[in-house]
Amino acid sequence: MKQGIQGSAAPDDAAARPPGRLRVPPQPGAADTERSRADAAGPVRGEHTHSEPPAPRTRPLIQRTSVRGQILDALRTALVAGDLRPGEVYSAPALGERFGVSATPVREAMQQLALEGAVEVVPNRGFRVLERSGRELAELAEVRALIEVPVVLRLARTVPAARWAELRPFAEATVRAASAGCRAGYAEADRAFHGAVLALAGNDQLVRIAADLHRRSQWPLVGLPAVRGRADLVADAHEHTALLDALIAGDLDVVRALVEDHFAVS
Repeated sequence: MKQGIQGSAAPDDAAARPPGRLRVPPQPGAADTERSRADAAGPVRGEHTHSEPPAPRTRPLIQRTSVRGQILDALRTALVAGDLRPGEVYSAPALGERFGVSATPVREAMQQLALEGAVEVVPNRGFRVLERSGRELAELAEVRALIEVPVVLRLARTVPAARWAELRPFAEATVRAASAGCRAGYAEADRAFHGAVLALAGNDQLVRIAADLHRRSQWPLVGLPAVRGRADLVADAHEHTALLDALIAGDLDVVRALVEDHFAVS
């Protein structure tokens, strides 16, 4: 269960996707108010949109309820899927056009991604997706191991088998996502499984911090060969089920070996 999805080859349908287009599932409820606000305000001063791909004629619409949250989720998915490419600069107005909303919720979501270390602000232009190194990935893996490994080992000694068995759907969801070859779907299922395991510790701050570190470790790297494809994701996912089996059986030696191997960077 090596470190998440780094270096994975893009899923089969990714190659057919037009470059520069973000894939957002259509949702009911048009954000008319947001678009009207954008039309009135126009692009933010200095943010260039002419060099970016034109917005599609039929735009995916975002619900007005928690627009910023939906945009943030969509941008995080785009980062994992590679639709937002490292080194590229994206302006909030242009991304807003693609999502069918004003630039404001996009800019707010991008500011959150900047705090998370995914992008950086480029004055008068927008936001650049940061290029990440193998060293950064190794550092994240080390920090995650320091936090998660001792917690899982402690839980393995105290949590009854019946409670572990309740997490079976989370493990199986990672197998399904991996079998589909979808990096973004696997990343979400992977975080959900880890979150469910750590939640048994009853520490909300632990779950929140671990989830943030986990998400950062899933953003694609640049400058490394794309060697982890669907088969690698499936192998990682099956290690989730193996870990769960060991936890249910109370086999502490196997649990220790699996959780330590999970954070090893290949």
